[in-house]
Amino acid sequence: MNTSDSERIAGFLELHKFKPAKDINSADLVVFNTCGVRQMAEDRAYGQIHNLRKKYPQIKIILTGCLANREDVQKRLKDKVDLFFPINQFELFENFIIKNYLKITKLKIKNSVQKDISPTQENIAYLSIDPKRTNKHQTFVPIMTGCNNFCSYCVVPYARGREASRPANEIIKEVKGLAKNGFKEIVLLGQNVNSYKDGKTNFSQLLKKIDAIPGNFWIQFLSNHPKDVTDEMIETVAKCEKVCECFHLPIQSGSNEILRRMNRKYTAEQYLKLVEKIKRAYQKYRPEAPYAITSDIIVGFPRETKKQFLDSAEIMREAKYDMVFFGQYSPRPGTAAWNMHDNISKLEKVNREKYLNEILKKTSFENNKKYVGKALDVLIESYKNGFYFGRTRTMKNVKLKSKRKNLIGKIVKVKVTKANIWNLEARLES
Repeated sequence: MNTSDSERIAGFLELHKFKPAKDINSADLVVFNTCGVRQMAEDRAYGQIHNLRKKYPQIKIILTGCLANREDVQKRLKDKVDLFFPINQFELFENFIIKNYLKITKLKIKNSVQKDISPTQENIAYLSIDPKRTNKHQTFVPIMTGCNNFCSYCVVPYARGREASRPANEIIKEVKGLAKNGFKEIVLLGQNVNSYKDGKTNFSQLLKKIDAIPGNFWIQFLSNHPKDVTDEMIETVAKCEKVCECFHLPIQSGSNEILRRMNRKYTAEQYLKLVEKIKRAYQKYRPEAPYAITSDIIVGFPRETKKQFLDSAEIMREAKYDMVFFGQYSPRPGTAAWNMHDNISKLEKVNREKYLNEILKKTSFENNKKYVGKALDVLIESYKNGFYFGRTRTMKNVKLKSKRKNLIGKIVKVKVTKANIWNLEARLES
């Protein structure tokens, strides 16, 4: 989501005659779009801002993203940052640009954020700004922002506010334009994407409308919450031709007690039933197509016992994930978990992640071996040292050798010749 937000910030600036600097040292204005999910990213932002202000006192520095609304961050950086603005209060940024650079009192041109709108509409008004898309074949389309879940470890509801969904007709119009311009992969974004609701249009109905748009493109979506995965959604995802056969379903922990303290609102047993429903739906509606299920797991949540950690390992063995994105718990100011004692050492968190990664290697390799001999569509993304690199509809990385030119950004048919733990090797079909 931060990548998409940065594209809209860049689109706004370039529309008003700003040009990208060759590097940060030659810039007059620097916008830091921060992530506050982990302490490491936060510390990196502090260091860069400190060094930049010390080296270039005259430069204008703006901070947005997850850290912009935190009082402790504002206090720490008050003499180094010229403007703090949460992304859902884009008019603060707009007014700063008007005052400091445009020398006008009103902005009556395209890409101005609306005024005199409701707080809910204000949360999503900036999403109507035309972004500067940085990838010519893959692009992001935010369909909602904010979150109502208040997971105890997460800063999103505080950083972005409550859930607000974009109008369905605005999303459809944007996707039609992207398909017409040749984009091959369209990723629908939201902090809780499957809680999307615009009048009578829910997430499943939105997927059906986008799936019906003419063009040869793939649809991905993230991130969704298990508590909002319905039977209608599972069937829709499996039946829609353009929706890729990769279902991201974050579990976060396999322990019911940890899930309760995380405020996740489901149990491990309920989660595994969803996994089985997803697998059955793919087998029913896409019997010939490979499918993938991926997840997120946090290790070292406060007071996570060894047994509770091993519950996560058991979930991984049962779900047989294709990929898991691990996160070592990092205390976040302002969240409910901030007041819980972070009693798991850094070394223990590292060891627990390594343990789970060994399980993932086995299930990933077993799943990848099923691809050998299959003909698949691959979106080519890059070329290096005589090899093309791309991804399947199930988000498997693919390496293939070819003398053909100009394949980047195209969807090509390949035949898989070898399976590795983290990727596939293939040859182009004639």
